Amino acid sequence: MPTEETPAALLARALAADASGPLITQYDDATGERVELSAITLDNWVAKTANLLQDNGVPAGARAAVLLPPHWQTAAILLGCWSAGVCVLSAAGGDADVAFAGPDQLEAALATGADEVYGLSLAPMAAPLPAPPSGVTDYATEVRTHGDQFAPYQGVAPDAPAVIGEQGSLSHAQLAEAAVARAGELGVTKDDRLLIDAAAAEAPEWLLVPLAAGASVVLIRNADPERLADRAGTERVTASLGVAVPGVRQLS
Repeated sequence: MPTEETPAALLARALAADASGPLITQYDDATGERVELSAITLDNWVAKTANLLQDNGVPAGARAAVLLPPHWQTAAILLGCWSAGVCVLSAAGGDADVAFAGPDQLEAALATGADEVYGLSLAPMAAPLPAPPSGVTDYATEVRTHGDQFAPYQGVAPDAPAVIGEQGSLSHAQLAEAAVARAGELGVTKDDRLLIDAAAAEAPEWLLVPLAAGASVVLIRNADPERLADRAGTERVTASLGVAVPGVRQLS
């Protein structure tokens, strides 16, 4: 288990605090989907993703283009990359060693020059892409064949780059520390259950800030405004991020 504050350490802490309780609950108001992941289930997907990268020869220090919206599978991919020491590119561009993309970003992913491109349908039940184009491997099909436990060939240095964007890079430690600081600014605590509108969420804040605080998330995709209050009541939401819900504390 990581001993310093890193994204992988934040997940490990969530796992130690409450392995079986809901960590990420996702609704999609366009499809009617509801999926709930505990920390142990998310950790399983993270391990499979990290093993996918390591087993396929993607080394620590490689760069991954992650062209995906806020989604529970995106959480697994981001944390899987960081667990394997793979640096995430925060925007589309060249020089990627591996890429992950949703159905609307497959051409952009292929244009990164990545040696391997994984496509996601983002459909309910983690359904595979119906017909992956040439050069694209279906993530949902491929990742299931990899191990449920991850042991890196080499440890991930906290000062190694975790994210590279237009404004520079952040190390694993800096990324986790920024999430801890942001959680403090927003007043998020371990007792919070955050409702987040995926359309307004910022990456990777929507994922790491709740993890840093020990909170859980209700992520709404294609949100129907008329259903948010009911969702908040049903899921016992205590605060919202990126959307106003009557009777619920809104975080700026």
